Amino acid sequence: MPPGLNKRRPAPIITRMKFFTDLFPVLLFFGAYWFTRDMFVATGVAIAATVVMVGLAWYRHRKVDTMQWVSLGLIVILGGATLLLHDKHFIMWKPTVLYWLMGAGLLISDLSGKNGLKLMMGQQLELPAQVWRKLTWAWCAFFAFMGGLNLFVAFTFSEDIWVNFKLFGGLGLMLLFVIAQSLFLAKYIEEKK
Repeated sequence: MPPGLNKRRPAPIITRMKFFTDLFPVLLFFGAYWFTRDMFVATGVAIAATVVMVGLAWYRHRKVDTMQWVSLGLIVILGGATLLLHDKHFIMWKPTVLYWLMGAGLLISDLSGKNGLKLMMGQQLELPAQVWRKLTWAWCAFFAFMGGLNLFVAFTFSEDIWVNFKLFGGLGLMLLFVIAQSLFLAKYIEEKK
């Protein structure tokens, strides 16, 4: 959720820093790929960057978020398979697996009666249960779409296009989705005033 919708307390600087640290391995992957034009070098850089970021999180806070562990596991397993088997398709599956795991996690939490979005954002934004549920299902649909779109781009277009899509396309679509969500929430918040 954008910090502007925060009605209880301002979003902490840690949240913004976490966004950067989550994005940092992707930026290094992108930079390494465009500098070397080698998917395997870029994959090695992404693995190392993710290990370092998780290590720093553990060192600084003695805690690592679940999604950081999941991302680390995926990059080590799928990136490791890419390097070991010299097959770039494993790393191309990583965004899809991550999107689908996040969507499945939100779906399972909602179906079990514990809304994952509300658990994550409930201290920053107060909404009725039906609004949390709509947001959760919207995120589930978005993650399902993004996972499928990643596979379509990875297996239909060139490696260069996929690398660009991974950074610019994925982030661009995420930004558009967050803006649409913000408009929905802003309207709801205005009605509550």
